[in-house]
This record gives sequence, C-alpha cells and structure tokens, in this order.
Amino acid sequence: MKEFIISEAKTENAVLVGLITPQQSERQVKEYLDELAFLADTAGAKTVKKFTQKLEYPNQTTFVGKGKLQEISEYVAEHEVGLVIFDDELSAKQIRNIEKELGVKILDRTNLILDIFAKRAQTAHAKTQVELAQYKYMLPRLTGLWTHLERQRGGIGMRGPGETQIETDRRIILDKISKLKKDLVEIDKQMSSQRKNRGKMVRVALVGYTNVGKSTLMNLLCKTEVFAEDKLFATLDTTVRKMIIANLPFLLSDTVGFIRKLPTELIESFKSTLDEVRDADLLLHVVDISHPTFEDQIEVVNRTLAEIDKTPKPVIMVFNKIDTFTFVPKDEDDLTPRTRENISLDELRATWMNKLPDNCIFISAKNKTNIDELKDLMYRHVREIHVTRFPYNDFLYQNYDSGDDAQ
Repeated sequence: MKEFIISEAKTENAVLVGLITPQQSERQVKEYLDELAFLADTAGAKTVKKFTQKLEYPNQTTFVGKGKLQEISEYVAEHEVGLVIFDDELSAKQIRNIEKELGVKILDRTNLILDIFAKRAQTAHAKTQVELAQYKYMLPRLTGLWTHLERQRGGIGMRGPGETQIETDRRIILDKISKLKKDLVEIDKQMSSQRKNRGKMVRVALVGYTNVGKSTLMNLLCKTEVFAEDKLFATLDTTVRKMIIANLPFLLSDTVGFIRKLPTELIESFKSTLDEVRDADLLLHVVDISHPTFEDQIEVVNRTLAEIDKTPKPVIMVFNKIDTFTFVPKDEDDLTPRTRENISLDELRATWMNKLPDNCIFISAKNKTNIDELKDLMYRHVREIHVTRFPYNDFLYQNYDSGDDAQ
C-alpha cells in the first residue's frame, strides 16, 4: 500500500495546485490554497510554491493542462520538491498520469485531510472512523494508489480462478470496510448508552469551523485541559464535560471542526461522533471574527450542520478572537470599493449581526474578554430549556446574579 502518512522525521517541501473555474473565482482559489497550505503545515509539510490555472473544468487525465503540468514538473525537479498537493479530489487516472509526469508523491485535499485525521486520532473510536474513511477513499482509486497489498487472505485456496491482483485487493478492502462498519456499530452502541445515562440534562454543543478556538473556549468555561493548538483538526474526539453556572447544571461538548470541501467519506464515518450535535439542545457556533472570510466559514458550518441534522436548534453566535481582529481604514481620497479589510469591528456589529442581540456575543477566549457575559447568555438560554423539562425547579433560578462564577 502506498504510504498515506507524511514523514515526521523531516519536513517535506510541497507544491500546491488549484484551478480557477467558473465555479471558483480567483479570490476563492487563493483562499482555498492558503487553507491548503495550513493543512500541509499541520501534516508536516512546508509549502514552497502555489500554482493556479484558469480552466473551464479540470482536465480529465491530468487535472491541469499539459503546459501547466510541464511547468510544475520543471519547478519540482529544479527545487527538489517531493510532494505535490492538489486542492480538489483526483481520480485514479489523474493520479497515475500526474505521478508518471512529475515523478513525486501526489496527494489531493481529501487524501491530505485523511492523513491529518489519521495522525490526530487518539481513541479507538476516532481511529476506526478514520480507517473506514481511508478505505472508502482508496476503493475507487486502486489502480492509482495500490501498488502492493497482502497476498494472503485466509490461507491457501482463497484466491478465485483467474483473479487479478487488483480484484484480490478490492475484495480485501471491501472485507475491511465491512469489519470496520461492524466495529463502529458496537462502539456507537456503547456511546449511545453513555449518552442515555446522562439523563435529561440540557446539552450544549460547541460547533464551528476548524481552528476557531472551540477547545480553548471549552477549557476556559469548564476549567478542563482539552488539547488545543493553532493547528487544523486539533480535536477529533468529542469531549463532554459537566458545567454549572450558579446552581444550574448542564453538559457542554466540544466537537470536531468543519472545513471547506470536507471529504464525504469523513462526514459519513464521523456521523456517530457528531451525534453530540444531533442530541444537543443548544449550539454555540464559534466563529473566528479575525478571519478575512469568516462569513464563508459560517456558511460552510451551516451547510454541514444541515447535512447532519435537519432539526432546527437555538444557536448562539460566539464571535471569538476579537483580540486579533484588525482593519485598515481607507483614505478619504481612495475611491476604490471597500473590502473586508477596510471594515471595523463596530461596523461589522451594525450589519446582520445587529439583528441577533440575544443570540450574538463578541469574545476573546485567549484574553478572557466578555466571558462572564457569555456565561450569562448561556445561563438564560439553558434555563429556558431546563424549566420546560423541570418546571418545579424554576424558583431555584430566579435570583441568579450574572456576576456569579461558573464551575
């Protein structure tokens, strides 16, 4: 099997490739490649060059045009690049042709994300989900990805008459997919029992784009030590903690972050992990307000949430990282249209966010700015849900002071 994992012994130099099409503008492709570079860095590769090309649609055999592929080939040979990453999924045919032309390792965005997930997975649940997603990705790409697979499958006599190596490989993968699905069913049963044992406590889930600060916020609110760093997909396994504001208890969960072009295989494999989102009574949608395309990220998260759960849920928009928000005021004599970089935080608050007074807050988890106000907002929403289930408890929460500490 061709190795999925990027070597951790030394940093590999990588070249990134993206297409500008009628469906993807030049601005979008630049943003996608910036994100792809962050993914590459998370996986352990250093981006040394980005290539783009304008095409109506991807070339069916080489993804980019022959001239652009030749340009990439010359750069790769001259600068000793060992890895080329494409921003869209490649077919087995494209992988085979590109690899033949460039003579280096070829990955696409899906393959790279799967690699990162494989490195990040810690528990048996996450590892099983990632492995299942990898095999689903491999299956239609056997001719491009599969150079060797174990020959033995259950001993002598198991190979069918006239069966080719690729047919054997396909059967082995299908068997492994079947076994992993069964393993996940068993793990899901255990996790479902755990969720049922939590009773009727109100459940709040942190959701959002990857690397927006969900785990940092979780640590701050619950005084826990959930792993958090400035890398994509730092959290794969859902973490659930009991939180108490004043005397009102509820459950807070941290979930895996979303991303543009999230592989279908991963969405399918991680649906069980995202049961915490489906079971939640309230969502805290954490947003990196300092990111230049945060509104696009909000849309990606909303689309993914709609795929996971069709049931509408109350949402608090938590705009994080106000400490790193920057803008460049335009000169009075500059008549060019304003861009996102020219808009201040106060101006942003006066836009569509102004229509969410009770469901919108601006914070800095890093600097602990407006955290008490966030707890107050959470308390009000959780209490509304709690008293519908336990109306006889309402009198307990009538004298809550917003300055009280959460536990």
